[in-house]
Amino acid sequence: MSTDQYHEPPSELSEQTRTFARMCASLSEEAEAIGWYEQRIAVEKDEAAKAIMQDSLGEEYKHFSMELEFLLRAKPQWREIAQGILFQSGDIVKRGEASEAAAED
Repeated sequence: MSTDQYHEPPSELSEQTRTFARMCASLSEEAEAIGWYEQRIAVEKDEAAKAIMQDSLGEEYKHFSMELEFLLRAKPQWREIAQGILFQSGDIVKRGEASEAAAED
C-alpha cells in the first residue's frame, strides 16, 4: 500500500485520520483533473470530442464537491470558515480573514 499521502507512519494513525487523508488526496486529484479537462476543452477542435470532455468535466465537478462536503462534515471548524467564504459576494480575502477570525472565537 502506498503511503505517499501520509506524513506520519500509517500504522500510528487512526482509521479516521487515514480516511481523512485519502479524501484529501482524492480532492486534490479531482482538482487536478478539472484543470486538465479545462485545458483540453480550451484547445479541442472536434465538437463531439469536446462534448464528451465537457460531460466528463461535470463528473469531476460532482466528485470534487462530494469529497469537499465529506471533508467539511468531518471538520466543523473548516465548515465554519468555508461558510463565511463560499457562495458569498465581496472580497474573497477579506471574507476569508473575517471567517477565520470568527471561527477562532
